[in-house]
Amino acid sequence: MRRALGILGCCLLLLLLLPPPAARGSPHGQPRPGGGLPGSQAAADTACKNRPLDLVFIIDSSRSVRPEEFEKVKIFLSKMIDTLDVGERTTRVAVMNYASTVKVEFPLRTYFDKASMKEAISHIEPLSAGTMTGLAIQTAVDEVFTEEMGTRPATFNIPKVVIVVTDGRPQDQVQDVAASARTAGIEIYAVGVDRADMQSLRIMASEPLDEHVFYVETYGVIEKLTSKFRETFCAANVCALGIHDCEQVCVSNDRSYLCDCYEGYTLNPDKRTCSAVDMCAPGRHECDQICVSNNGSYVCDCYEGYTLNPDKKTCSAMDMCAPGRHECAQVCLSNDGSYSCDCYEGYTLNPDKKTCSAVDVCAPGRHDCEQVCVRDDLFYTCDCYQGYTLNPDKKACSRTEACAPGTHDCEQVCVSNGGSYTCDCYEGFTLNPDKKTCSRAITSSLVTTEESCKCEAIAALQDSVTSRLEALSTKLDEVSEKLQAYQGR
Repeated sequence: MRRALGILGCCLLLLLLLPPPAARGSPHGQPRPGGGLPGSQAAADTACKNRPLDLVFIIDSSRSVRPEEFEKVKIFLSKMIDTLDVGERTTRVAVMNYASTVKVEFPLRTYFDKASMKEAISHIEPLSAGTMTGLAIQTAVDEVFTEEMGTRPATFNIPKVVIVVTDGRPQDQVQDVAASARTAGIEIYAVGVDRADMQSLRIMASEPLDEHVFYVETYGVIEKLTSKFRETFCAANVCALGIHDCEQVCVSNDRSYLCDCYEGYTLNPDKRTCSAVDMCAPGRHECDQICVSNNGSYVCDCYEGYTLNPDKKTCSAMDMCAPGRHECAQVCLSNDGSYSCDCYEGYTLNPDKKTCSAVDVCAPGRHDCEQVCVRDDLFYTCDCYQGYTLNPDKKACSRTEACAPGTHDCEQVCVSNGGSYTCDCYEGFTLNPDKKTCSRAITSSLVTTEESCKCEAIAALQDSVTSRLEALSTKLDEVSEKLQAYQGR
């Protein structure tokens, strides 16, 4: 009994001294086939963070890929994402699906967390047609690796990486497209499965080929490549391992590193920290009028009376006379982003420079009538004093001949007096109280004979007519002299 207890105790002691199962493997700490990593390697995996990447998966979903095989590809993508340090400032991921056509399932700017990416991947459906690998790579260059779609600026020194997964031979030209992509700074990994054409994989992949071309027999073992890519992306990268003191961007340089800053920031003299630059300093912005600095970036604005154009840089003058934009009562005059008010004809602008009042069109200096201005609401007409008539120009006046036929209402004799006249009567008649008409005068009864009366009447009439004709001639001479003098002026 005592001997059995001793043996049991030795066995327990031996078990306590042995390393845990996870650490026991083949000699020299190498992993057993199909087993886990040794403890030191597991620790390294935990510490390893892949370097920041702009990573695009291009997956073949042509008709040769069976539905269950395509599901294996989606599992491979999900497991790859699990190994990556995903985030807006670390690794950004995009997924493209192709056959005869190309579909961007989500670009680099869409998701920055693993759960959202894996959820989106789970809903990808195969396109089930041809194998246009060249078209897919070209689409990645033209539509995915752009700043608008989430690719970071070249100054960030973030590697651009493509992983193509295909099981067939491309049905279009790949060589030139892949070469152009590599020249543009895109690193291409080619993964072939089952029936994949190895020559095509080597044509599209980056150098060295033994580090960029992978092959697996079936989609069922494609997950094996996850650890291979993990080792590739984590190899000897102090920036990825987190053993640096850069405030913003770490740029790997062999086994060393340099610090850099995001756009809108500049590296401080300590070569580690960053400060926001004044993006509104002359020469740093593209604003047409006003630059508004905004923590390492800027936005453009415009002066009053201008509006920002759709390009968010230039400005256009607003129509300040558009309805609702001005306070003018009658007329608005637009003036390069501003306006002034005016009034209709016959109105004058009030001191408030907005409202209008009707003017007195017959006020001195406001009309061009020579003698009389007759107001008619906002307009006027010209007239003349008595004894004058309006000229054809409807403004000036000329003296009229008061005794001209049709210009007076004397019954017998009209006597002109400048621009006026008086009425008189023939011999033997007297002027009535109305100063216009005449009545026969009452003659004396002492006249002796009819003949002498007639003689005297005729003589008197002749004398009267002669006298009046002479007076009229004199008046006409005076009028003629005055007209000549007036015309001389």
